[in-house]
Amino acid sequence: MCGLTGFWQPGGFSTERAKATLAAMATKIVHRGPDDTGVWVDADAGIGLAHRRLAILDLSSAGHQPMVSPSGRFVLVFNGEIYNHLDLREELKGHALVLNPSPVSGLEEKYWRGHSDTETLLAGFEVWGVEATLKHTIGMFAFALWDRAKRTLTLARDRLGEKPLYYGWQGDTFLFGSELKALKVHPAFKAEINRDALSLFLRHNCIPTPYAIYQGIHKLPPGTLLTLPTTPHACSADAAPASYWSLREVAEHRQTQPFEGNDHEAVAALDNLLRDAVRRQQLADVPLGAFLSGGVDSSVVVALMQAQASQPVKTFTIGFHESGYNEAHYAKAVAHHLGTDHTELHVTSEEAQAVIPSLSKIYDEPFADSSQIPTFLVAQLTRRHVTVSLSGDGGDELFGGYNRHHLVNSIWRKIGWMPISTRKLAAKSITALSPSAWDRLYGVLAGWLPPRLRFSQPGDKAYKLVEILSAADSNQIYHILISHWRQPLDLVISANESPTILSNPDQWATLSDFEQRMMYLDTMSYLPDDILVKVDRAAMAVSLETRVPFLDHRVVEFAWRLPLTMKIRHGQGKWILRRVLDQYVPRALIERPKMGFAIPLDSWLRGPLRDWAEALLDESRLRQEGFFRSPAIRQKWAEHLAGTHNWQYHLWDVLMFQAWLDIK
Repeated sequence: MCGLTGFWQPGGFSTERAKATLAAMATKIVHRGPDDTGVWVDADAGIGLAHRRLAILDLSSAGHQPMVSPSGRFVLVFNGEIYNHLDLREELKGHALVLNPSPVSGLEEKYWRGHSDTETLLAGFEVWGVEATLKHTIGMFAFALWDRAKRTLTLARDRLGEKPLYYGWQGDTFLFGSELKALKVHPAFKAEINRDALSLFLRHNCIPTPYAIYQGIHKLPPGTLLTLPTTPHACSADAAPASYWSLREVAEHRQTQPFEGNDHEAVAALDNLLRDAVRRQQLADVPLGAFLSGGVDSSVVVALMQAQASQPVKTFTIGFHESGYNEAHYAKAVAHHLGTDHTELHVTSEEAQAVIPSLSKIYDEPFADSSQIPTFLVAQLTRRHVTVSLSGDGGDELFGGYNRHHLVNSIWRKIGWMPISTRKLAAKSITALSPSAWDRLYGVLAGWLPPRLRFSQPGDKAYKLVEILSAADSNQIYHILISHWRQPLDLVISANESPTILSNPDQWATLSDFEQRMMYLDTMSYLPDDILVKVDRAAMAVSLETRVPFLDHRVVEFAWRLPLTMKIRHGQGKWILRRVLDQYVPRALIERPKMGFAIPLDSWLRGPLRDWAEALLDESRLRQEGFFRSPAIRQKWAEHLAGTHNWQYHLWDVLMFQAWLDIK
């Protein structure tokens, strides 16, 4: 795991000035790679590459970047891991003279300078070409590749979007990098805020791909390559990302080649595939462990790690003293059963709140998933012991794990037949009680309810139901559930809401099951733009590499071959994952309501964070800055403080943007 950055100025530049700029850009992302740094320039071509290295494979100088290919044609800066790179080296054996035109002693191993996956990638580019090599890979990555022969620059991102890559033209200079803070160092950078992206941020609590908070800057979509043409002045107009792997094609193809085995065969096949993914992702020359929440996804990953390990796997959990937000005891029970070397840390509210001033610097553009706080804390804890950690992210999106995946259609079947007037009357009856009152009532009834009907934060969910009652169909219910501010254009001055995959049905896969469509959209949007951003920035802020076995593309492709009944059954998601886990962990240790990675943000905003929030939401400040129409924000703030409504997520969106403005 590393950080990369660079720029292309087709008219050429001064070597010394370019090197100084690149070094400064790389220094801004030193947290992504504290072990080594490198700069490479070609002044005549106007290209400069810079790299910060977190050494994971081949800790020697043979893994130094920017790295030049054996023939001298390609120069690469690479962030990520290629988990099958040793297999690729075997396939490349027959191309020895390409790998090293001057072999030593005729010994095959001498064709390699070291054993880094960066070197393997470059060899593949020499032999197979860039796109063909990427199709050979199993891994996560973002890279920039300069072709000295064709004088072209290629950017690429992994299939599911685990690793970030920003890019864009600022005047006559093309900038790119792992994080925006690196691009901002370049003298050509114009820090003009994209108000359209801000409106999307308020709806989704993150900025969806391909947009970024700054005008002219984009995120490279997952599974794509961007090659800038040789005619410099055509670059901004003609260059567009091209897919080398398409989730839409994978999802639609499942309908022509579905999995045809029975339940037992499907569980066995998934178990074998996940075992291999976990085995490959443990390749490292540094200490390695795993996050463990005690939920289904992280427990599956840890169980498969421990099943293939000769020593106890190192596992890590963060706990909170507030019982409604603490999963540490569940993780501890799973760890004890599996025999892992488990570390847990209970943090106080004060310790968690102390992270907040750093969030804007860590996330680099507005980001408002409040679970970013515990995510950073568990990454910080883990980095004290290991350099690499596996996580269970992706299981919900692939196997129907979010409540909406099995509730939306059920809700619509129950309310769709009702006249809208009846639904409005039902909504009015729900709002007769405040969210906190619903929480208290639910607390009395929870012990009598079956596990599938037990939820955290029931008051918030009851008020979400009020919004749902106005929906025209199940598609609109889904859109309501994934939105924070329902009408962000009423809030953001001089903005339009740009189209995304969520708002453009033409980009949706053609799928027969609405539940599968939700999983598809979540994998295309919520996963790369929220979940993976949250984990990448939090972990890399402390120089921790994270790996995600569920996002091995072979697992993704297998999941899409499965029928819906193997994902959602009897009103419960992740059926097949639960059956895999049954082979390793007693069901009683796992079966409980889904909690997520939440914090008591609602009470914090009314209590210890009140003065901080009040300063950021000051009406005169909002008017002076000129981004927001303040009345709606001030109204929600007043209602939240009074306890009549819980607007924690809406307010957190605005607060994170305001805090970001202070450091941008």
